[in-house]
Amino acid sequence: MTAVAAMAFVAGCGHGGTPAAAPSPTTVGRLTVTSTAFADGGTIPRRYTCAGADVSPPLALTGVPARTAALALLLRDADAPHGTFTHWLVWDVDPHTTRLSAGEHPRGATEGRDDFGKTGYGGPCPPRGDRPHRYVLTVYAVDRRVSLGAGASAADLLRVLSGHTLAVGTLTGTYGRG
Repeated sequence: MTAVAAMAFVAGCGHGGTPAAAPSPTTVGRLTVTSTAFADGGTIPRRYTCAGADVSPPLALTGVPARTAALALLLRDADAPHGTFTHWLVWDVDPHTTRLSAGEHPRGATEGRDDFGKTGYGGPCPPRGDRPHRYVLTVYAVDRRVSLGAGASAADLLRVLSGHTLAVGTLTGTYGRG
């Protein structure tokens, strides 16, 4: 999936509200998001899901533009039964961050309210019997710090990022509970 397509997909699938506008595709570059836990398009190990330890996976970031003021992360279930479901949103991550360990809360960052109604990471947890769902982790490099309070929603975050995103990268994993 291209960066622009990923931006449009993530921005256009708001859960429970009006979709937020995607940052201008003409200004959006590409950064790379990887994990030692699973390959892009691969299966997310149980440890990082509701059936396991429910901790965020380890992440590595490359290609963050030099003028980035902050990073933002958004993890969403693209196949949730009632529309896209947000599992994790974090903003004001230090722009020099190149790695996050499993379960790490980025120092100085703020976490928003996921669609479970809590702040922090809520791992993949599709309904039992569903085919495996796709979970898209999107990382945004932005040109300013994000002015949102703790508990803000994904729609709030996407609105603030609109027009301020320098680069974006995605990592997609799948998970099903049988």
